[in-house]
Amino acid sequence: MIPAMPAVSSRTSRQNAHAALQFGRLAAMGAVAGLILIAGVWASWGTAQHVMLSKGREQGTLAVKACADGSCTGPYTPTSAGSKARARVTIEQSVAVKKGQTYTVTVKPGSSEVVRSGPAGLLYAWIPLGGALLLASVVVAGGLRLTRAAWVMAGLGLAQLTATFLAL
Repeated sequence: MIPAMPAVSSRTSRQNAHAALQFGRLAAMGAVAGLILIAGVWASWGTAQHVMLSKGREQGTLAVKACADGSCTGPYTPTSAGSKARARVTIEQSVAVKKGQTYTVTVKPGSSEVVRSGPAGLLYAWIPLGGALLLASVVVAGGLRLTRAAWVMAGLGLAQLTATFLAL
């Protein structure tokens, strides 16, 4: 004779459903927070790689002469060995670039485009990550309910953005 299985109580069933929903919420919010941070690194790396991995790249100064249509141009004066002077290079126009100023720059390989280098350029390159840290901190606090981790993330993002503001 086969023993009868005990009936599953409705309370146990509700606990299992709650645990499954809790796991689903944590997995979904963790994935969203991770995706936001990955997107911040991805957006920053396009510029940051030229600033951080500048060994062997052309480095010099740019004297900004004109700005129009989202970019600024001016003559490039080399400071690194093997770099050649250029009559005109282009840099993206932003709050970090003003007409009449001279900036230390790194030339993007195979182009006439440059990016700011030095501490200010490095901080500026990582602005998307700073914003991603702030945004992800809201998801971590609200969705994952990890308030301390969220405060740390928000503090790091705010520190990065403030340091960039002060450096520029």
